[in-house]
Amino acid sequence: MKLPSPRGPVSDAVITALAQAPHAFTAGDAGSDDDLHLSLFVLYELHYRGWDGVDDTWEWHPGLLGLRARLEAAFEAELRRLAVPEITGDVPHTLTAMTSETGGSSLSGYVRRRATYEQFREFATHRSIYHLREADPHTFAIPRLGGAAKAALIEVQIDEYGAGVVRRMHQEMFKDTMSALGLDTTYGAYVEVVPWQTLANNNLMSLFGLHRRRRGALLGHLAAYEMTSTGPNRAYGNGLRRLGGDEKATRFYDEHVEADAVHEQIAAFDMCGSFCAAEPALAADVLFGARCALALEDRWAEYVLSRWEAGESSLRE
Repeated sequence: MKLPSPRGPVSDAVITALAQAPHAFTAGDAGSDDDLHLSLFVLYELHYRGWDGVDDTWEWHPGLLGLRARLEAAFEAELRRLAVPEITGDVPHTLTAMTSETGGSSLSGYVRRRATYEQFREFATHRSIYHLREADPHTFAIPRLGGAAKAALIEVQIDEYGAGVVRRMHQEMFKDTMSALGLDTTYGAYVEVVPWQTLANNNLMSLFGLHRRRRGALLGHLAAYEMTSTGPNRAYGNGLRRLGGDEKATRFYDEHVEADAVHEQIAAFDMCGSFCAAEPALAADVLFGARCALALEDRWAEYVLSRWEAGESSLRE
C-alpha cells in the first residue's frame, strides 16, 4: 500500500517519519477521531503487509510503539464507554442472546431493497479494507491458545483461507466482487477515501489481535462476526443480484451464508465455550470483545445510512 495523506498532526508526524529511515521519533496526542484512527491504522499495518517504501525495521521502533500505546489507551477508553462488559457463567448462550438482539441501523436491509449501484460500490469500498485481508487479524490468536479452543479457531480459519486453495480464499472471492463492480482490487487501495468509522472497525481487530492479553476479546469479536453474518450476507448477495450481479460477483456473499451458519456454532460453543472453561477469568473479556464488535459495526452502519439518506456519499472526497 502507498502511505495515505495525513488527517491531523499525529498521522502527519507518523507518515512523514515512515517515509524516512528509522530515527528518533516523538509525537503528541491525536486531536480528532480521524487523526486517531488513521494513525493507528498506519501503525498497525506495519505488522501486516507494510507500506510501500517504508523500512521494515520501523515495525518494532520504540518511539512508534510508545505512540501506539497512547493511541490505544484513548481508543480503549472509548470502547469502555461504548461496550460495558458483563460477567456470566454461560458465555456461549450469552453470546447467542447478544447477537440475536435487533437494534441499530439495518444497513443490510437497505442494501437488499434500496441501494443504488453506486451505493453498493461504496459499500464494497468500505468493506475492502477488511475483506482483502479477511481472517488475518484473528489468526494472531492461534499461537496464543491451546486445546479445544485452538482447534475450533483453526477449523474456522481453514474455511476462511479456502482450505489452502487460492481461488476459494475469502480474500480472493471478494476480489471477484470488486472486479464485477469496477473497483480496484489492490490491497488497501481505498484507505485514503474511507472515513474513520471504517478504520475504527479494522483497528478494533488489530487492537485485540496484536496483544496476547486481549486474546479473549479477540475470540469474542470473531464470534460476534460469525454469529451475525448469515442474514446480512444473504441480504447483500440478494441486493447485488437485484442490481445485476452474476454468480461470480455474489459468490463471496453466498459462501458466507453457507459457511457462517456452521461457524457461528463452532465460534460460540467450541471456541469461546472451551476457552472460557480453560481460562474462566477471561470470560468477561470474551463478552467485551463481542460487544465492541457489535457497537462499532452499528456506529459505522448508522453513519453510512445517514449519508445515503441525505443524498450524499459515505466516502471521503
